[in-house]
Amino acid sequence: MSRIGKELIVMPAGVTAKFENGILTVTGPKGTLTQEINSVIAAKIDGQNLSFVIAKESDDANAKHGLYRALANNMVKGVSEGFTKTLLISGVGYKASVNGNKLMMNLGFSHPVEVVIPSDITVACPSVTEIRISGIDKQKVGQFASNIKDIRPVEPYHGYGVRYSDQVVIRKVGKAAGKGKK
Repeated sequence: MSRIGKELIVMPAGVTAKFENGILTVTGPKGTLTQEINSVIAAKIDGQNLSFVIAKESDDANAKHGLYRALANNMVKGVSEGFTKTLLISGVGYKASVNGNKLMMNLGFSHPVEVVIPSDITVACPSVTEIRISGIDKQKVGQFASNIKDIRPVEPYHGYGVRYSDQVVIRKVGKAAGKGKK
């Protein structure tokens, strides 16, 4: 039995869960999320408690036990609180803004970069060098943030590029040859 899988998920007030035909549906104040659960694992809903048990023994039953418990926990947190990722932009002339359903960015290319924002994700730019991505699905929020970050990765010499707010950039020392002695 998985150590993560056997932990109980306590759903906050206003969050309900339903498990039918191998599909877990979690509804809360921010929206509804669904997840297909493998037949090896079964979900038990007891009032405001959600737990997972191994229905059939198999080679990967322990791994799936922990996986589906973690996915369900993220669903409960998403529909009650939501998830947020913050990106920071650094560089001369680098900036971002939201225009309708598009994120417009100037990242040192010869053209502005336009990225279409998915309908279930909210993007805000509190300042021209900060992008705040939020939504109820942890995977979609993280993937969209990663896609934005990959457009202009941080370079190690000056630190220019797009990075997460909590990311530490290890800077390299510049070229030292030719300076000093002659």
